[in-house]
Amino acid sequence: MSTPIDFFFDPASTYSYLAATQIEAFAKEHGTTVQWKPFLLGKAFEATGNKMPALIPAKGKYLFKDATLWAKLYKVPFAFPKNFPLNSVLASRAIIAADQAGQGVPFALAALTSYWAEGGDLTQPDAIAAIASKLGLDGAAIVAATGEATVKDVLRANTEDAIARGVFGAPTFFIGKQMFWGNDRLPLMSAFIKGELA
Repeated sequence: MSTPIDFFFDPASTYSYLAATQIEAFAKEHGTTVQWKPFLLGKAFEATGNKMPALIPAKGKYLFKDATLWAKLYKVPFAFPKNFPLNSVLASRAIIAADQAGQGVPFALAALTSYWAEGGDLTQPDAIAAIASKLGLDGAAIVAATGEATVKDVLRANTEDAIARGVFGAPTFFIGKQMFWGNDRLPLMSAFIKGELA
């Protein structure tokens, strides 16, 4: 099996959603696995001096059109959220809590889809609980777990790890020490895994 892919993502990131819809199938195709690592992108922005594209009018305008095209290519739903930007702390912690309950990837995908396609508000505990319940988890327990140190510590560690490894945006992937930034890097990652870029 190839080296696992570390997938650093933030539910607040448009391109994290798009990448999340593809990365598991990509990994399976390449005989590897994915380690999903929610992190706080805002902290990486602070550490690197970067800023979200939506804060720059020209980039923000392009972002919506570009994301719409990617969603069509991937054949996944997309609707720019009304409550943007998202404070993703609760959602990120909930993803970690769901992972500790054995449903991290399904919950992450459901949460990202809720926000980026269905108008869901991931800042609301009731919304988080409803997503968890649909997956057969105890929604109230998942929400409660977001306040526990065992969950908070993972998110903090993921964020510190991302910054230490040079992450400045999301999604960011690592295959070993090689970093790939952006939803559009999957073809480059494929060539790297196959040894075509050695």
